[in-house]
Amino acid sequence: MKRILYSALLIVCVALFPQQQALAQDIEGEQVFTLTNSRVSMVVNASKGGKILSLKYQDKEVLSQSRWPESFGSTFWTSPQKEWNWPPVPEFDKQAYKVVEQRDDRLVITSPVSQRLGLSVGKDIQVEYPRMGGKGNEPAFTITYSIKNEGSEPRSVAPWEITRVPNGDGLIFFEAPVDSIWPAGVMTFEEAHGAAWYRTDEAPQNRKVNADGTGWLAYFADGLLLVKEFQDLQAGEPAPGEAEVQVYVNRGKTYIELESQGAYTLLQPGEELKWSVSWYLLPVDTTAQPSEKLIQTVKNYIE
Repeated sequence: MKRILYSALLIVCVALFPQQQALAQDIEGEQVFTLTNSRVSMVVNASKGGKILSLKYQDKEVLSQSRWPESFGSTFWTSPQKEWNWPPVPEFDKQAYKVVEQRDDRLVITSPVSQRLGLSVGKDIQVEYPRMGGKGNEPAFTITYSIKNEGSEPRSVAPWEITRVPNGDGLIFFEAPVDSIWPAGVMTFEEAHGAAWYRTDEAPQNRKVNADGTGWLAYFADGLLLVKEFQDLQAGEPAPGEAEVQVYVNRGKTYIELESQGAYTLLQPGEELKWSVSWYLLPVDTTAQPSEKLIQTVKNYIE
C-alpha cells in the first residue's frame, strides 16, 4: 500500500511540475546554469562568484539586473564584515567556483580558498517540490551554504546571504517590533499585522538597518512575492555587530539588499558549518500595501 501511495504522489508531482531541469550554458567562456521548476527559474553563474543572476516567475524578473558592480543578483559573504571591511572577498564574490555536482534538480559549487581568511564557501542549490501538509503550492529553491575552515587555527564566522532587488514601488516586511530595529530613524517602518513594513523610497544617502526577526524576510512588488526562510536566531547568536535580518537601501532609486545571517560559529581547522535558505516566488493578487493577505501568504509557506 505504501509503495502504491508513493507512486501515486510521484505521478501527481510529475504531472504538476513537468519542467524540471538544470541547463548548462557556456556563455563567452562562463559556466552559467539554469534551474527550472514549473513556473519559476533561477540562473547561476559559477564562473563569476557563483552568483544567482536571475529569479523569474514565468517571464517576470524579481532580482536587480543592474550592471554596476555589487548592485545585481544574489551573492554570499562571510560575517562579520569587520573581518574584511570592503570590497567583498574576491574568492567568494567574484572568482570562479568549481562545479562539484550537476543534476536535473541540483547544482553544487565551491569557491577557492580565501588566502586572507583561510575559509572556503560552498553552495548546494536544490529545486524542491511543494511540501505537503498545508504548505504553499509553489516550488522552492533551497540553497545550503557551507563555510569551511581551511586554515590551521580555530576561526569564528557566520553565513551571510545578500539578495538585491530593484527599488521600485514595493514593500519589504518581516516580523519584528518597529522600535527594536536599529539604528533608529534611518528608515521609516510601519507596524501592522504583526510585522514591520518598509515602503521602498528614495534618499540621497545609503541606509541600512538591523533586526532580530523570526526566520523569514519578504519582498513584494509588481504582483510578485519573494519569501526567504532561514534559521531563526536567538539573542547572542549573530556575529558581533551584525543581525539576523538586515535591509540595505542604496542611494537614489537604484537597488535594495535583502540580507539574512546565520549563527556565529567557532570552526576548528577542517570543520565546516552549513546554513540553508529556502526561496519562494509566487504571484499574489493584491496591492503593495501592508495587509493580512500578504502575511498569511508568507505563513502558508513557512509554517
